[in-house]
Amino acid sequence: MDLPVMPPVKPMLAKPVSRIPDGMHYEAKWDGFRAIVFRDGDEIEIGSRTTKSLTRYFPELAEGLRAHLPRRCVVDGEIIIVRGDRLDFDALLERIHPAASRVRTLAERTPATFVAFDLLALGDDALLDAPLHERRAALTTALRDTREPVFVTPATRDPEVARQWYERYEGAGLDGVVAKPLDLAYRPDERAMVKVKHERTADCVVAGLRHHRSGPVVGSLLLGLYDDERRLQHVGVSASFTMRRREELMEELAPLRMDSVEGHPWADWAREEAHEESRMPGAPSRWSGGKDLSWVPLRPERVVEVAYDHMQGSRFRHTARFRRWRPDREPESCTYAQLEEPVRFDLSDVLSPRRHGE
Repeated sequence: MDLPVMPPVKPMLAKPVSRIPDGMHYEAKWDGFRAIVFRDGDEIEIGSRTTKSLTRYFPELAEGLRAHLPRRCVVDGEIIIVRGDRLDFDALLERIHPAASRVRTLAERTPATFVAFDLLALGDDALLDAPLHERRAALTTALRDTREPVFVTPATRDPEVARQWYERYEGAGLDGVVAKPLDLAYRPDERAMVKVKHERTADCVVAGLRHHRSGPVVGSLLLGLYDDERRLQHVGVSASFTMRRREELMEELAPLRMDSVEGHPWADWAREEAHEESRMPGAPSRWSGGKDLSWVPLRPERVVEVAYDHMQGSRFRHTARFRRWRPDREPESCTYAQLEEPVRFDLSDVLSPRRHGE
């Protein structure tokens, strides 16, 4: 491979803001795996956000990229999997599997899609220093005839349209809106863009904790919600605390600590088959990198209000943010019914060739 921009390259990032700013270039924020694709003839390399290779996990996508991208190019985008009318992040996680046979099976069962949103190189030309509006024009021209599984993300310069996208596209599982200055050069690994993400609140049961890597203080709180059958389901964690707050939480929760998991709603989490039935806090993860996933059971008597952006299936897609204790709430009242459901939206309208231009 011999390109004007060579791997590894870390993607340009975005910092969060509370509202959509005026006077910028706007795109939908996809909820998938960020990826930079390098193509030189028949050679394809798919690099992750951390520059690790994703190529072996998406063989069907490598074929599609080879068929539809220019012969020599470097493209920034997002790998997604679409199921029905929504994005399915869990299906993406399943693709990171050590067994090649499993990867091939999933490639047929849940094929991936690549959504392009920036062009870093084309032919013999590096475009990192070109302003965004020039890179966008080059991208839409280079990919004007592309088709599934390669798309160009919708974009607009109208902030009102961006606000409509922010409200409407969530129903398809998208994550918000990204805004970029029109004259922005590509700046790898810098938070040079801005993002506006959805945030809601929910009252959850605190049913366990994990220790922080530094010692016997709270690393994360394990959160639960009751389902329709009155079973407490593990829905995620809240983990962003100062060290002082971690120590305080350890003292606050000490009266709720259980000597063992016997009698706890998640007592059978150690059984491998239990993780197939419901989301348990000790579930193994190929992303954990050997991280200690042991946890301390707590009597499920304390309720906390957390902020979250959106749900992925039956749990929070990202780490929830601690807001306050809710001593006025009974744990049994913390059910899925309180969660706000976004309006459903046809994802095919987002992934449409008609939406490529501004």
